[in-house]
Amino acid sequence: MAKTIDIPTDHVEKSDAEWREQLSPEAYKVTRKHGTERAGTHDDFPKEPGVFACTCCGAPLFDQEHKFESGTGWPSFWQPVDGVESRIVGEKEDRSLFMRRTEVHCNRCEAHLGHVFPDGPQPTGLRYCINGVALNFQPEG
Repeated sequence: MAKTIDIPTDHVEKSDAEWREQLSPEAYKVTRKHGTERAGTHDDFPKEPGVFACTCCGAPLFDQEHKFESGTGWPSFWQPVDGVESRIVGEKEDRSLFMRRTEVHCNRCEAHLGHVFPDGPQPTGLRYCINGVALNFQPEG
């Protein structure tokens, strides 16, 4: 039986000052200013069942069942909680750093999460490469 995860549909909007007050300096830089944390700094999450939520607004983004070891130093998932055609994890083209990539963000609060690449495992073949500081782990139960 597939588990059901409630996906919030309200939009969270805060001023820059409110985000700075709520978030650590590193979380602010990554999620609000589209930064990237150093590889290996925030991929020590528990291995128990649970959900990875947005550090900014608490929306559920990724399920532990979809996490895999990519060897990159960043948490990696093969799909968001609500599938590849996600309503909570949005995508847009990123042409920064002389590259062409697909950025992923939280649709609820527009937090920058990381990028998605077409080199992941089956069944999707995708690798959502996410900044760990953009996630909070919430154990099941």
